[in-house]
Amino acid sequence: MFFFGMASGAEEWSDALCESCLGKIAAHDKNALGALYENTKNAVYGFALSIVRNTQDAEDVLQDTFVSIYASARNYKRMGKPMAWIFTIVRNLSLMKVRDRRKTSDVSEEEWRLLTADEAPVTSEDRLVLTAALGKISPEEGQIVMLHAVAGFKHREIAEVLELPLSTVLSKYNRAVKKLKSVLEGTGAHAE
Repeated sequence: MFFFGMASGAEEWSDALCESCLGKIAAHDKNALGALYENTKNAVYGFALSIVRNTQDAEDVLQDTFVSIYASARNYKRMGKPMAWIFTIVRNLSLMKVRDRRKTSDVSEEEWRLLTADEAPVTSEDRLVLTAALGKISPEEGQIVMLHAVAGFKHREIAEVLELPLSTVLSKYNRAVKKLKSVLEGTGAHAE
């Protein structure tokens, strides 16, 4: 299935490079901020979208995340997991946005272009099927799937970011994948 093979670019963007950028950003290097943005924006946007479920809010969170990174990079403590730190910022900003807005929306054509930039083309039929499938899982399951499938996080890293036990992340991921497969298999059966 195309979705589970998607990558955001964050996988190739090593922790060492990300930490180096954060160090430079702490010294107010805007070029380092630009490099970090270019290499992590799809993962950040995808994770934000999985929480806020609204294109405009996800775009706001994307921008707010990098403003926050620029403002607080000096507070980052080198732990070898800079993306976990970034996703904590995304999660907090997204949850604030949800509390403020309390609204949802379907995934638009522009969102799919952002999520699948530099990837194999995704047809509008694929988007419809995936949007319907994602609507069948809980927001928390969607976050776990997006972090694993789009951002390339390991399950234990997801547990750290979402502040959940590893066993919970594993069970929710497996449950979400089963639900998604069921929905997609059901859709495929009706399409024949």
